[in-house]
Amino acid sequence: MNIKSVGAALAIALLSTTAFAADLPSRRAPPVYAPAPPIPVFTWTGVYIGAQAGYEFGHDASFAAATANGAGLASRSAKENGFIGGAHIGYNFSTQSLPVFGSAFGGLLGTGGVFGIEGDVDGTSAKANYGLGGIAVTTRDQIQGSVRGRLGIAVDRTLFYATGGVAFGGLRNTYVNTITGGSDTLDHTRVGYTVGGGVEYAITNNWSLRAEYRYTDFGHYTDVLGGATAGGVAVRHHEIDNRVQGGFSYKFDTFAPLAPVVARY
Repeated sequence: MNIKSVGAALAIALLSTTAFAADLPSRRAPPVYAPAPPIPVFTWTGVYIGAQAGYEFGHDASFAAATANGAGLASRSAKENGFIGGAHIGYNFSTQSLPVFGSAFGGLLGTGGVFGIEGDVDGTSAKANYGLGGIAVTTRDQIQGSVRGRLGIAVDRTLFYATGGVAFGGLRNTYVNTITGGSDTLDHTRVGYTVGGGVEYAITNNWSLRAEYRYTDFGHYTDVLGGATAGGVAVRHHEIDNRVQGGFSYKFDTFAPLAPVVARY
């Protein structure tokens, strides 16, 4: 047997072995293709934080009376205006997150109800200067806050809402007797109520802008002027505020179940 015959025989044997191996079943598992992650769906549900700023149109109605017999001495209704701004935090729950409501309202442009609670705190420059008989009066709102419920209707990314709840205010009144120079500076922490409404638009799944109007009433309270009138005059106040403001919020993503882990071999 010559060298050419041996080479041909080896070539034929190698080809036969390769073909036989190709026919054997593979022990490797078929490739597993993980599905693409779902596209996030917008919802109003979640915790959010933000800030707001605007202008306050306040009103202080005051009435001075003699403490001895209650006789009226003077009255005045003064404007108390200024800028207002601060921060807020809250939580919304949208019925769009519920299967029943989601299917029921799905054909109406994503309409659904939104329920929530929100707290805010604001500093303000609102103040008024006026005369009350022979007394020069300065009233000032120093800080305000509230805890409110929110109820609204969402049309996709637009939320129309009403809001209302408890309001807290830090108020300061200064009185100076224009004749004797005697004075009083009295601070009050007032609890009242606030109501209003607004519209909010989600520009992304997390960021939203809002415009809001609120009416706040801190009720009636009385100051007895010990320094300005030696306790001879008491001044009764009724403090109310109207505000218009804009703001922004950042909503944190709600927790979603983890995707299953796919084993790869």
